[in-house]
Amino acid sequence: MAKKVDYRALSDQELENRLNNAREELMNLRFQQSSGELADFNRLTITRKEIAKLLTLLREREINPSASVATPSGAKKRGKK
Repeated sequence: MAKKVDYRALSDQELENRLNNAREELMNLRFQQSSGELADFNRLTITRKEIAKLLTLLREREINPSASVATPSGAKKRGKK
């Protein structure tokens, strides 16, 4: 299992590379499943979710180009009342 990655800190090109790799991995996992060789079916779910995360980030950056800067969405500063 790979380490948890902060995808927001990656460039658009790196996200696209990871997306292509994840799609290839999913294709290979599907071939393994159909031939009965796949031992860990959970990898299918994990890979599909990784693809969804990458597509979501790329779409967010397409809609709002200023979002390509690494800023966590929940990290807004709140002033004291």
